Amino acid sequence: MASVTLDRVEKSYGHLAILKDISIHIDDGTFLVLVGPSGCGKSTLLRMIAGLESISAGTIGIGGRVVNDLPPKSRDIAMVFQNYALYPHMTVAENMGFALKLARTPQQEVDTKVRRASSILGLDALLNRYPKQLSGGQRQRVAMGRAIVRDPAVFLFDEPLSNLDAKLRVQMRTEIKALHQRLKTTTIYVTHDQIEAMTMADRIVVMKDGDIEQAGSPLEVYDRPRSMFVAGFIGSPAMNFFEGRITADSFVTETGATLPLPVGTDLVGRHAVYGIRPEDLSCFGDGVAATVEVIEPTGSETLVSARFAGQLWLLVLRDRIDLSPGATIALSPRLDRVHLFDKQTGLRLN
Repeated sequence: MASVTLDRVEKSYGHLAILKDISIHIDDGTFLVLVGPSGCGKSTLLRMIAGLESISAGTIGIGGRVVNDLPPKSRDIAMVFQNYALYPHMTVAENMGFALKLARTPQQEVDTKVRRASSILGLDALLNRYPKQLSGGQRQRVAMGRAIVRDPAVFLFDEPLSNLDAKLRVQMRTEIKALHQRLKTTTIYVTHDQIEAMTMADRIVVMKDGDIEQAGSPLEVYDRPRSMFVAGFIGSPAMNFFEGRITADSFVTETGATLPLPVGTDLVGRHAVYGIRPEDLSCFGDGVAATVEVIEPTGSETLVSARFAGQLWLLVLRDRIDLSPGATIALSPRLDRVHLFDKQTGLRLN
């Protein structure tokens, strides 16, 4: 196991900057998730840590040594790819042990490490099968087993679940987290799925346009997003936003409607954006009147779209409620969960 340090790392193609002054320290044993929309640079950054991409500036350290000029095989890392990358003519056991054979590891040691990895991943009954005889989830386990047998200092995962169906993704998500808790190996995981990021990570790094937008624990990022981008990207369904102006006792939207503010908000006269998450809205008791447009029951929750002040509000209700389109409800936000952002910069105000 080892810590990983990125110090002012940059990546450019000519005059096009892909990654800009990235600095991250990942403690030994941490499960860190790089999350962001497609094109934000997260996979490029992972490939640079692996040595598959050169860096334009800065330093990358693994276990206290700078690895900028080391080839991938000398960095003591193991990478799990999105497309599994298994050899079709090799059995599961042969695929898992192939890297050790290339390193001229004694066969008895290869067999021992393969059996250990297969036991951890529940692959004992599949060791003599070929990849074409496996399901998607089983192939992903084999790819993970190939990484485990190398006993690396750092695991790197590049969107490993994106080719799986929804149910299997949830199962594999749990298995990868349980694997990390068992092995306690430093892990860097890339995904565009914020649910994966929230459920798996010790720390999240949210990226946008080659920059780090925010870093912190999952709940820190969720409860106190640094910007509108983070607030809108982390959380499903996304946060509701309303533009307007802060007055002495309320928030006035651009259409003249008023919304309540937390006591002690000291930003009077400021043009801002009011944010509230769907699960922090209630439609019981006093509140502003809104008209229901769409109702989406999911079983455990009900998603309600209601129009107020010319915009749609999205609510997540966990209580069963008898509503129909056209009904009037009283929207009431939890005041301790109201977020205020600067209208120009998008940065958090409160």
